[in-house]
Amino acid sequence: MYIVTGGAGFIGSCLVAKLNAEGINDILIVDNLGSEDKWKNLVGKRFTDYIHKDAFIERLKAKKLPGDVKALLHMGACSSTVVRDADYMIENNYRYTKLLVDWSLQSGVRMVYASSAATYGDGALSYSDNHDLLKKLKPLNVYGYSKHLLDLWLLESKLLGQVCGLKFFNVYGPNEYHKGFMSSFVYKAYNQIKETGSVKLFMSHHPDYRDGEPVRDFIYVKDCVEVIWWFMKNHRVNGIFNLGTGKARSWNDLAMATFKAMGVQPTIEYIEMPESIRNQYQYFTQATMDKLTQVGCTVKFGPLEEGVRDYVQNYLSNSWQHL
Repeated sequence: MYIVTGGAGFIGSCLVAKLNAEGINDILIVDNLGSEDKWKNLVGKRFTDYIHKDAFIERLKAKKLPGDVKALLHMGACSSTVVRDADYMIENNYRYTKLLVDWSLQSGVRMVYASSAATYGDGALSYSDNHDLLKKLKPLNVYGYSKHLLDLWLLESKLLGQVCGLKFFNVYGPNEYHKGFMSSFVYKAYNQIKETGSVKLFMSHHPDYRDGEPVRDFIYVKDCVEVIWWFMKNHRVNGIFNLGTGKARSWNDLAMATFKAMGVQPTIEYIEMPESIRNQYQYFTQATMDKLTQVGCTVKFGPLEEGVRDYVQNYLSNSWQHL
């Protein structure tokens, strides 16, 4: 059996689709469906059972999890960067994950967990996934801090050589429809273009960047799950790894790729950036990917335009088709 926490979420449900494509159907999905449309991500997926996160934690504490687990893929977390409840975030993203790490090590089960590029803060110390940098990082929000705490705990407990953590950068793609404010820019741009024919981007307040030219490391979710699958097949490779493309692209590039995929003449409106975020706004993020290459990962990341085209034409334009 494979356990996928956050299995009804964005990356988690795409990972379940990948497991199904590899002929793996004996999957326990752990999540909190609530009242949003996240349940739709499970339609068409093949899995053995679903269990609510709270019930799963109780079974975990009581040592009543299945005894035939092959891998634990921990994608579950509160990923909102605007949540202010630090107690909740640390309990959900840090302490819960510690329990899973302890269980996986005691049970000899392969574990891959989701960390985040939000741990890098403003990027002043670079975006290197070198373990020596971990203690120096200063996340800017409690989400990033909750992920950082887990990474630090693994480092200080000398456990990084026994589990695999992935620092996801700006992921976009199908199955994110339930995420609302936290959905990717491609999803938002698609809807803006459909409604108004144009896209809104922030004006720059940095002398080195023109309007729409700050850059991010955008990565397609299909590429992400291929990397996770590679780590499943190479279970002796552990540590913390960046998961981006290593090629930062601008917001203008992303908008233009969306217009092209939709077959619409581009119209971009530049609007004032809210003063509340100007001092914390990141003008450059780009994953260093040398470490992943050095351990032998052969996954090739497709160009931005190809990922956006696939997402727009095969999913968003197809009644929000799910992966």
